[in-house]
Amino acid sequence: MAGVLVAACAACRADNGVEPGVIKIGMANALSGPAAGLGLQLRAGAHAYLDKVNAAGGVHGRRINLVSMDDGYDPQQTVAATRTLLDVHKVFALFGYVGTPTSTAAVPLAAQRGVPYLFPFSGAEFLRHPVQPVVFNLRASYYDEAEALVAQATAGHADARIALFLQDDEFGEAGKAGVLRALQKRNLKLAQEVRFQRNTIDVSGGLDKLLRQPPDTVIFIGTYRPLAMLLRRARSAGLKSHFMAVSFTGTSELIKHAGVDGEGVILSQVMPSPADATDPLVRQYQADVVPAARNYGSLEGYADAMLLVEALRRCGNTPTREHLLKALEQTKMTLGDTPVAFSAHDHQGWSRVYLTQLKDGMATPLRQP
Repeated sequence: MAGVLVAACAACRADNGVEPGVIKIGMANALSGPAAGLGLQLRAGAHAYLDKVNAAGGVHGRRINLVSMDDGYDPQQTVAATRTLLDVHKVFALFGYVGTPTSTAAVPLAAQRGVPYLFPFSGAEFLRHPVQPVVFNLRASYYDEAEALVAQATAGHADARIALFLQDDEFGEAGKAGVLRALQKRNLKLAQEVRFQRNTIDVSGGLDKLLRQPPDTVIFIGTYRPLAMLLRRARSAGLKSHFMAVSFTGTSELIKHAGVDGEGVILSQVMPSPADATDPLVRQYQADVVPAARNYGSLEGYADAMLLVEALRRCGNTPTREHLLKALEQTKMTLGDTPVAFSAHDHQGWSRVYLTQLKDGMATPLRQP
């Protein structure tokens, strides 16, 4: 009887999501709708690594169970899904959310309950500064990506006229802040700003504005389907502007939806090329992910899962949320050949940005200025 009481008390002390043979991790992101490719890719990459770890016995004898829900890239659905993950599935941590508006909705719930909010697919500044105790980011910020894109757009053309075509929400505003910061650094002003609605492909109004005052470069802040539509109509209308976009756009999905109209588009990336077998991280990823599923999104999910597993290992046999957050703040490691480091004052793991250009249906690495 005493043994039963001791076991019961130990169970009471355990944080939600930690059971004798399993740790439950919650993920809510776009698995349907016009941004589904982003969530599906991220989840597939995370599963590839977690499945391997689970097959080898898990972490300290516990399998990692990724409980996944669809939010359709809609903040209201994100809130509902997050509450279900916390209250019904009782997950240990939240992981791999996709988007800035969705993270804006979910982070307050995580912070209120002290639940780790790990490695969202967003470069928004509010996830980084000021540092929030429960939020940790692996990827570079939109400030980092915008700096790389503006540097490229102004290389050899210091007075380039740069327009912004942005999603009219928190994601668009986050990207805009990065672009304005990079322009100000070069004593430039935004030539034009046009907007479109999230989860639509209605870009006609914005395109009309671009056609009236064609810029040298258009930096697009949005997802792959509206950009594909914009490119198709812009090419048809004879617009000669160069197009650029941030990593969140979704490279492989853009290639699929834009076809030949995507030729020449420059995209910033926060992961090395999933085809670059010279990178140790990519070599390991390629060993676990079939060629048809290799893309920037699944590589990011794979890297996120590697970092999650390492942090859980450092928690020891009796993980708590507090242990996990402390372990992350003390983490210094490498993913492939790239150092990853957190501290109590910095919850962004790395800031590396790569540039690519679409050529012949492929994202080709581009030398940065």
